[in-house]
Amino acid sequence: MEILTIEIKSSKVYKLLKSLEALNLIRVLKTDKQPSRKLSKKYASSIPGNVTDELQSQVAESRASWGA
Repeated sequence: MEILTIEIKSSKVYKLLKSLEALNLIRVLKTDKQPSRKLSKKYASSIPGNVTDELQSQVAESRASWGA
């Protein structure tokens, strides 16, 4: 058995899904969970630019020391 997440775009779909469920072809499971966002979008702009620049320079220094 495979579980799929489906986005309902029309109220007519509920009637169709209930009909399929009545025929024992599918089982409808309701969840309140929304698809999770990518972390890059979730935390975009959450760190100030000057801190980001400092972190980038520290990462570059660290990588350079490993390569030496």
